[in-house]
Amino acid sequence: MNKLRHPEKINKEFNPIQKKPSWIKVKISNSSIFSETKKIIKDKGLVTVCEEANCPNISECWSKKHATFMILGDTCTRACAFCNVKTGIPSDVDQSEPQKIANSVKELNLNHVVITSVDRDDLVDGGANHFANVVKAIKSINPKTTIELLTPDFLRKKDSYKIVVDSNPDVFNHNLETVPSLYLKVRPGSRYFQSLNLLANVKIYNPKIFTKSGLMVGLGENKDELCQVMDDLRCANVDFLTIGQYLQPTPRHYPIKKFITPEEFETYKEIAYSKGFLMVASSPLTRSSYHAGEDFAILQSKRNLILKNCQPKN
Repeated sequence: MNKLRHPEKINKEFNPIQKKPSWIKVKISNSSIFSETKKIIKDKGLVTVCEEANCPNISECWSKKHATFMILGDTCTRACAFCNVKTGIPSDVDQSEPQKIANSVKELNLNHVVITSVDRDDLVDGGANHFANVVKAIKSINPKTTIELLTPDFLRKKDSYKIVVDSNPDVFNHNLETVPSLYLKVRPGSRYFQSLNLLANVKIYNPKIFTKSGLMVGLGENKDELCQVMDDLRCANVDFLTIGQYLQPTPRHYPIKKFITPEEFETYKEIAYSKGFLMVASSPLTRSSYHAGEDFAILQSKRNLILKNCQPKN
């Protein structure tokens, strides 16, 4: 069996990082709130995808005390070509992590929290029970906080996703990331239809839960392929779509094929809304958890309005 290693140690093609266009600007923050957020996360010994994935929005989000927690360790069992999270043999699951995260949510006074994880193909349930324990711990001391989960695909884990859904998060998110034709290059350890079927099955299992998915653009996909993925997601009854520019983390990661213009992102947003998504976030710096709380509030309002309009009138 091949040993899993850190991506930097895997023999990967060198792809120079391109200069970013003028419309991709990231502000660096040195605010006291940013420092306070960083201290809370460090003191609790927690991992965030903000740091591990080199998110371009970390300064803005942490300056608002918004952080996306990454559970089940900092080591992934897969090596996606776009991702900066290290690949290797993960450590044992930290059973105290759910309570640590719940305490941090309280300390940060979060109204909406996003929880994601590395892929844990080594675990029988893919980490589903740990996700559920995190949700339960958060709810126990933060009953008013809404919870959004960004999960792995639970490939070959049978019905493990049901354990996660039964913990009653407010949003179940799983990112397709890219179009089917690029999966072997960009997500070699994943399967497009596994991801799509996961989202469809979650909605069938609990029709009331909000489902969400995200796409990166600039990897070499074309407009027709993106539109087909949108159609596939709507067939799976996904409510919310995010579309953002892929930004290459290091020269050893998949190269950027194109920087998508703000005007093109606006066009993709209009197309997605025309296909029936309740909520669409589409911009160069859009990420799954970027403005997640505000977007969830809008999503909830839209659904409530639809339900109200569907009620029979006396």
